[in-house]
Amino acid sequence: MLTVLKFGGSSLADADRIRTAARCCAEKLQKGQRALMVVSAMGDTTDELARLAREINPAPPKRESDALMSTGEQQSAALMAITLDSMGVPAMSFTGWQSGIFTDSVHTDASPEVTFPSRLEDALDKGVVPVVAGYQGIDVLGNITTLGRGGSDTTAVLLAAALKADACEIYTDVDGIYTADPRLVKDAKKLDAIDYRDMLALSLAGSQVLHHKSVSLAMHNNVEILLLSPYGLGGSRVTSLDEASRQRFAGVTRSASDCTVTLAGKACTAELLPMLTLDLSDAGVRVTGGGTRDNCVYIRTMPEQLEMALQTVHDMYF
Repeated sequence: MLTVLKFGGSSLADADRIRTAARCCAEKLQKGQRALMVVSAMGDTTDELARLAREINPAPPKRESDALMSTGEQQSAALMAITLDSMGVPAMSFTGWQSGIFTDSVHTDASPEVTFPSRLEDALDKGVVPVVAGYQGIDVLGNITTLGRGGSDTTAVLLAAALKADACEIYTDVDGIYTADPRLVKDAKKLDAIDYRDMLALSLAGSQVLHHKSVSLAMHNNVEILLLSPYGLGGSRVTSLDEASRQRFAGVTRSASDCTVTLAGKACTAELLPMLTLDLSDAGVRVTGGGTRDNCVYIRTMPEQLEMALQTVHDMYF
């Protein structure tokens, strides 16, 4: 059995957290499994690199930005391989291009085109844990590219598909997927599972849990994602649910940039929109517009009422 384990920046913020992530990998090996790790940059490394670049040049060339930003993940990969080695686990770090990830040439927001993970397969066959720097690849001209926001999640799903992994586990500082952001909405409920279509709708509408590129890639390659905490708390699956198991209402999110609140689920059809609008108006929320997209309905409100609208929709449907 092969498991791809991805760890985000907050899970790698210091040496203790790196050791915790390494132990998660070591536990897989102790169970007789094979493991591959994908890592993000430590803590706020990417933000600091971007700040420094803008201090030197307010509009840095995108090609050079990619070359710079990719170094954060490379640091994490090397440090993780060093940590695993200290635990007696053979490991080797790989950049995105050493992993065979080829992308288009859209710098700072590249899309994967083809993957040739032969070096990773060789390492796995030798009992070595490959530790891959997420968020990056290479174009046909040999230029380093980065995959945009959430790019390390995309790397994990991409490699899980290419290597036909049995599991793709994404570790983050939350313990699963909730019906709404629990930092914003009281009584948000954790989901055991959510359908790809509903997670994609929420991601496109502003949810920060998983980037829409990684969800779309998982859906089209039938890669089930398990969202976990490195501290063993809970977990949620992003998978293909049959219609009987799929939630009528799976979640609600908001986007501050366009003042929208979006409700996702199989019951979110055009017929629901007027009812949602009326219910919100009755609750004192001024609705200034709305519409439907695949597997979701959304309303637009005033900036000062956005959080109230989010909580109200959650109260009504969850």
